[in-house]
Order: sequence, then C-alpha cells, then structure tokens
Amino acid sequence: MTDPSSPATSRSVLALALPMTLAHVTTPLLGLFGAMVIGRLGDAALLGAMALGAVIFDAIFWSFGSLRMATAGLTAQAVGARDPGEVDRTLARALAAAALVGLSIVLAQVPIAAIAFRVSGASTEVVAGLSAYFHVRIFAAPFTLANYAILGSVLGRGRTDLGLAIQVAINLANIALTLAFVLGADLSVMGAGLATLVAEAAGTGLGLFVLARLGSRPLRVPLRAIRDPLALARMLSVNADVMIRTLLLVASIALFSALGARAGDVTLAANAVLWNLFLVGGFFLDGFATAAETLCGQAMGARDERAFRRAARLSLAWCLAFGGAIAGLFWLGGDRFIDAVTTNAEVRETARHYLLPAALAPLAAAVPFAFDGIYVGATWTRAMRNLMLAATLAYGVILAATQGAGWGNAGLWLSFLALLGARGIGQALAYPGLVARSFPAPVPLSAALVAGGRRPDLRLGRHDA
Repeated sequence: MTDPSSPATSRSVLALALPMTLAHVTTPLLGLFGAMVIGRLGDAALLGAMALGAVIFDAIFWSFGSLRMATAGLTAQAVGARDPGEVDRTLARALAAAALVGLSIVLAQVPIAAIAFRVSGASTEVVAGLSAYFHVRIFAAPFTLANYAILGSVLGRGRTDLGLAIQVAINLANIALTLAFVLGADLSVMGAGLATLVAEAAGTGLGLFVLARLGSRPLRVPLRAIRDPLALARMLSVNADVMIRTLLLVASIALFSALGARAGDVTLAANAVLWNLFLVGGFFLDGFATAAETLCGQAMGARDERAFRRAARLSLAWCLAFGGAIAGLFWLGGDRFIDAVTTNAEVRETARHYLLPAALAPLAAAVPFAFDGIYVGATWTRAMRNLMLAATLAYGVILAATQGAGWGNAGLWLSFLALLGARGIGQALAYPGLVARSFPAPVPLSAALVAGGRRPDLRLGRHDA
C-alpha cells in the first residue's frame, strides 16, 4: 500500500502507471489468442461466433466498468484518511453490488441473448456457435464484476503491481484452459466460454487471497455496515455517474463507427486500422489515469490540498508527455503499422490519408484521460458526468456541421478530436472551482467567535464537492 503521507513524485506516478499499462496490454492479446485457437478448427462460422461473443460481452461488462473506478476512488480516499475499516467496507459493498448485478445478468440471459443476436444480424451458423458460447460464458458475470471490485480495491491501495499480477494470472489461466477445453476436450466455442468462466472464478478466489494477505477481510464485514444508507447512497451515486459517462463515450464511438461504415467498406476498414492505433496509445494513457485515481484519492482522503494539487499536476504532466511521444511515434511509424495490419492497397492509401488526425488523437486524449483519473480519485463524478454530457453535445453539433458540409471521413476525425478537446477543456476549467470547494479555506477563530462561538463545519459534502 502506498504511504498517503508521502508526497507524489514522478517516480511514484510511473511506478503506479506502468504496471497497469502492461495489464491493459494483456487483454487484447488474450482475445487474439482465443481467436487463433478457434481459427485452428477451420470453421469460419465458429470464428465469427467467437468474435461476436467478445463484442457482446465487452459491451455488457464495459458498461459496469464504473464498479472498478468507483471502488478505486473510494478506497483511495479511505486509505488517505487512514481508515482500514472503511477500505474493507468499501470493498464489501462493491462485492455485494457485483454479486447482485452479476446474478441479474445471468437471470436475464435469454432476453439479452435475443436482443444481441438480432442486432448482430449474423447468419444461422454463426448464431448457433454464438449461442453455445454465450450461454456458458454468461455465468462468469458475477465473477467478472467481482474482479472489477477487487481490482479497484487493489488500485486504490496503490498496489498496481498486484493488480498486474492478478490480471496476468487470470489471462494465463484463460489461455491454458482454452487450449485444454477447445483443442484437448474438443468442446469448440463452448470450451472457450467455459475457459473464461473458470478463469474468472479462479481470479476472484486469487484476488480475495491476495487481499487477505494484505490484512483485508471484506467477507467478514457485518451486513449492517454494508447496508449503511449514506455509504450505499454515495457508492451508488458515484457508480451511476461514471456509468453514464461511460455510456456517453461508448455512444460517441459507436456513432463514429456507424458513420464511417456509411462511407463504404474501404473507409470503414481504414478507420478500423487507425482506431487500433489509437487504442495502443490508450493503454499508456489509462495507466496514468489509474495513477491519478490513487494519488489524488489518497490526498483527498488525507484532506491534503498541497499533495492533491501536486499529484494532479504530475499526472497531467506525465500523461501529456506520453501522449505527445505516442503521437510523434504514430506519425513517424504509422505507415509501417498500416502496412503490417492490412495488405489491401486501397485501405492502406485511405488510412495514410487520415493518419495525421489519428496520430494527434493520443495527444488530444492525454488531458481528459488524466482528468478522468483526478476526478474519479476525488469522486467529483457528478461534475465528470455533466462535463461529458456537454462534450457529447458539442461533438454532435460539430459532427452534424462537418457532415452537412460534406467533409466526410475528415469531418469524423475532426469531430472526434473535438470531443476529446472539449472534454479536456471542460475538466480543466472546472478543476479550480472543484478544488476550492473540496479544500475550503479555514475560517479564522475570530470569525467563528463572532458567529456565536461555534466551529464551522468544513467537512466535504456531496461526492462532487
């Protein structure tokens, strides 16, 4: 656990950020490996079923990614306040929420599958394989969400090294089990779903064991403490705010993809290549957002404004530095990346035409990524939600204007950059006021005496100050 009394340094930011960067990289590698194993079966329909299944579950679970972020922010504040009891209570509430939501997803699997399969528009053969995969993997939902909560608790304590270890262990188990079930036991795509189920369940057990070694006992927290009305209301409010922000972001990206598809298959493919380039940069930026969650959350819990400002400043500086470096690398090496991903001459030419805005995207994303971590750590989630809503509206207006002017795919990329810029500018403008409300200046004793001798209440109010 990081020492909340120690001031943030560049070394502490990097020590927190880089392990989570590695952890994020392992996730797409796992998806690639699963596709390779299913591809060995030689049936295109099964490979399509696996790919669609991954998209469906990413959409379901990404919607509840707020559970990790909210748990990390609340845990970091409890660590900063030196309240180990609240650290355990926060995790216990998050695990209870994971169990309830996960079981609800399992119980609702039939309507979820019906909607997802219909929207996918897949062939009968693909849907048959998808159904076999879906109705096995769906039972992993409670464990997957519990792992979000456990990861959030570990990150809030500043142990990103343990977060990396747990994520790698889950992914390695998934790889080994996929080989055993798909190729060894000849269970096809159902085996891939079963592998994920067992790996996620094992990950939950491993995570609880790791936390126990840290002295944490969330399963021993009394039910009355879990059901505390004020604490529950705060946790649910933070989760709801982050979820709305995430859904707005997902909707914005989906609109970008849908409009790109209307421009034709070549443009769609070129955008897909460039989007993967942006995602690579996102792995690094997300690591610094995690560092900001931890350091700013602990400073907030300790009620240390100076430490909070320093942690925020360092997180922003490093995120911008990496965003700029990544943008430069993408601009210089983007041609090679494009050629490595696709052999289609038209797609290559189109992707090169839009390489500049794609290369600039990591730089534009650096500020909102860093501020997301700062806002989550401070639990200014209501402000984050409202600023995301405003940025989404600005994105819609710019998108409509550029498409109406016939700017085509260039207008799409310009609008996406505007979305990132609007988010960062909005968060930067709101930051000073939020800090001032979260760390109010102490009232002089003379003023308190004039007011009747009562000490003013300077405690932080709602979760967004």
